[in-house]
Parts: sequence; structure tokens; C-alpha cells
Amino acid sequence: MTVLAALVLTGIVAYILRQTLDINTFNSVMIVQSIATLIIISIGGVFAYRKLQIYRDFEPHLTITQNVSHRSIGTKYIHIMVTATLHNSSKVVIRPTKSYSRPHQISPLTNKQIETLYDIAFSDETSDSIQWPFLEEITREWRKGKLVIEPSEVHSESYEFIVSTDCESVLVSTYFYNPEFSSSLQIAEGWGTTSIHDIVETHAEHETTQAGDQS
Repeated sequence: MTVLAALVLTGIVAYILRQTLDINTFNSVMIVQSIATLIIISIGGVFAYRKLQIYRDFEPHLTITQNVSHRSIGTKYIHIMVTATLHNSSKVVIRPTKSYSRPHQISPLTNKQIETLYDIAFSDETSDSIQWPFLEEITREWRKGKLVIEPSEVHSESYEFIVSTDCESVLVSTYFYNPEFSSSLQIAEGWGTTSIHDIVETHAEHETTQAGDQS
């Protein structure tokens, strides 16, 4: 609005000068006016860039945290519950349409498996993470507008998995895609979180129970 007002004022001043000055003087004034207009537009452009690009007031953003818990079911399986908490930390409404949650096994693994994973991950500069053995995946989709998260609002989504008691530690990655993603505008493709959860205490409970049954 400030830039627009300045441009309108400049136009009014130009009209008044045209009515009161001779043509040569007026042309000189118009040159100065044109330079002043360019300066005003440049200042407005810088302001707009800082407002939209640096501070990104209108860019959607989710801050995601997750809680992972587990419990024994039967004698051979573990139930894992992943609860992702989404906080809309931006100033715009966000309407996610797709997400996934994936547990990966990080223990136990043989030395050979670990060495292979390390070689694959760090053999070149293009890799930035270790590709732990994949266990399961749950994807979830919503029709557009079904899931709406207002600015400052918090929303939770839960995912359930069943794994073998052989699994001692898992790495869980949960991700929500940004429906407004645009590579040309450098808007984020989505938001995610990753955490490690240990299940070893459950195995200790199994051993204690079995020892008690035998006695």
C-alpha cells in the first residue's frame, strides 16, 4: 500500500508540474520523476521479497513430533503404536492429503548386514542416510479438504504395526506431504519426523515370565 500511495502521489505531482512548467523544464522534471519512481518500485520489491521469501509469512509449515510405544501380544509378536502430532506453525490453513509411517529394523542385524548398509550409504556423496531394513508401511490419504489444520491448531494421527519379538529396536519415519508443493516456488514437498524406539525391555519381560512359568 505504501508503494501504491507513493506512485499515485508521484503522478499527481507530475500533472501539476506539466500544467505550470514549460516543456523543456517539464522534460527534465520527468526524468527525475522516472528515476524516483524506479527507486520507489525497487524499495517496494525489496520489501515484498523480505516479506514473502525471507519471512515466508504465507508458506505452509507443519511441526511434527511423534510418540512410539509398544506392548506384547501373544508370545511371538509386538504391537507398536505411532502417534504423530501435527502443529500448524504457519499463518495459513494446511489441508494434507497424504501421509505415511514406516518402521525400519535397526537391531538385531549381523555384522555383514551392517557393513553392507554402511558401504551403500557412504559409498558416494549422493546418499545422506542409512537404508535400514524395511518392516512395514502404512499410507493414509484424505480427499482434499477432509483434513483441515488451522494456524496454531494441533492434530494427531496414529498408526499401528505388528512386528516379531525378534525385533529389538526400530527407526520410525512419519511423513506428511504438502498439497501446495511447488518446486518452482521452492515450497517444501512435505514435513516429517524420525525417531528410534527400543523394544529390548519387552524381551526381558518375556524371559522373566518364561522363567516363572518353568519354576
